[in-house]
Amino acid sequence: MASSPSLPTKPGLDDHPPVTPYLPLIVGIAAASTSSIFIRFAQREAPSLVIAAYRLSIATLLLLPMVLRDWKRHLRPLTARLWQLSILSGLFLTVHFATWISSLEFTSVASSVALVQTAPIIVALLSPFFLKERLAPLTWLGIGIAFAGSVLISVSDVCAMHMFSLSCPEAGSLWGDQALKGDVLALAGAVSVSGYLLIGRKIRSKMSLLAYLFLTYGTAALSLTLLAVLAGQPFTGYSPTIYLWFLLLALLPQLTAHSSVNWALRYLPAAIVSIFLLGEPIGSTILAIFILDEIPPSLRIWGGIAVIAGILLTVLARNHPPRRSG
Repeated sequence: MASSPSLPTKPGLDDHPPVTPYLPLIVGIAAASTSSIFIRFAQREAPSLVIAAYRLSIATLLLLPMVLRDWKRHLRPLTARLWQLSILSGLFLTVHFATWISSLEFTSVASSVALVQTAPIIVALLSPFFLKERLAPLTWLGIGIAFAGSVLISVSDVCAMHMFSLSCPEAGSLWGDQALKGDVLALAGAVSVSGYLLIGRKIRSKMSLLAYLFLTYGTAALSLTLLAVLAGQPFTGYSPTIYLWFLLLALLPQLTAHSSVNWALRYLPAAIVSIFLLGEPIGSTILAIFILDEIPPSLRIWGGIAVIAGILLTVLARNHPPRRSG
């Protein structure tokens, strides 16, 4: 038997995408922005783990016919190493959904979102070690500005801006024992989604997008279903509208958004892809204005402006390719 080819140290470096990778990312973030809206509607009856399990299971089932139709091209060529890393990526995705969604039961939305959005920083710090990718100084500046903007968006849930002064509740009211548990879960969500992005960047140049999505989503679907069963959460008995939200979560945030992100990982550094994910709260805020009649506070608007500025800086930094270590 021929030896398995080693994984590339410079994934996707010589690939030429049919369109600029930023376009699918923008479409993906727009689709991801519907996630919080659909989840809010589904949570009227269904627990969080069941929502996540349905989301990944429906997405996997929709991919199954395409995989089976041409499995020799998509799955047969994969080495054992690629299978292992794809499954590991799915487990990271499982941990992300399970920990981040659960964190909202214990801590404030502000703390949870602020901590889970540290993922771009984690990815940027780990990329030189796991992917041999170094970032340009302008990219680091963009990450810093976008992260600061995401923090402003997060604290807008509990803080208010009056002219140029910021008023927030006392820290003690936000950092109880339960809140600390939620914060740890949110941070675990950030670390796990970072692992998901790093693995995707590492192996996407060695396998088709369909194969990667099927193995990753399938692993997460099975794992989340098992967790929901162990937690004693029911999968049936919901109204028809709830199942519609499950389907929409699978079609838009999962198949459209996550798949766009995984496609872009073949052509862009993981740190740059992850910084685009900070645009999701902006899209969610815009949708909430029209769907939920929620007018954003001024602090959230300023945070959104900062996030957009940070993303634009990371795009500009691509004109000065970073030196790669190794």
